Amino acid sequence: MFIFLIVLQAIVAAMLVVVILIQKSEGGGLGVGGSPSGFMSARGAADFLTRSTGVLAAIFVGLSIVLAALAVASATSQKVDTSLDRSVSAPAAAPAAPVAPLPADPLAGAAKK
Repeated sequence: MFIFLIVLQAIVAAMLVVVILIQKSEGGGLGVGGSPSGFMSARGAADFLTRSTGVLAAIFVGLSIVLAALAVASATSQKVDTSLDRSVSAPAAAPAAPVAPLPADPLAGAAKK
């Protein structure tokens, strides 16, 4: 079931990309001409593509939520692998010796004069 939904999600995503790329950026749809009252006129194509985009987007979001819920449900029944646990405490390091202050800058006195 999970694999089927993932494949369906990929198909919906590809269809969504195609529908979005077919549209004009101005919202004119295909705009290839033809009769203004026909099914695939510029306005009819824009309406069809806009509706298709909304429906595909809703399906995509719904599938995403369902897949996330299925992933969480299947992950709760599994045991977490702790073989790579790095919480072993390291030996305490000795404190570093204090750092000696730097010698005074001989040019600093010349700049004040």
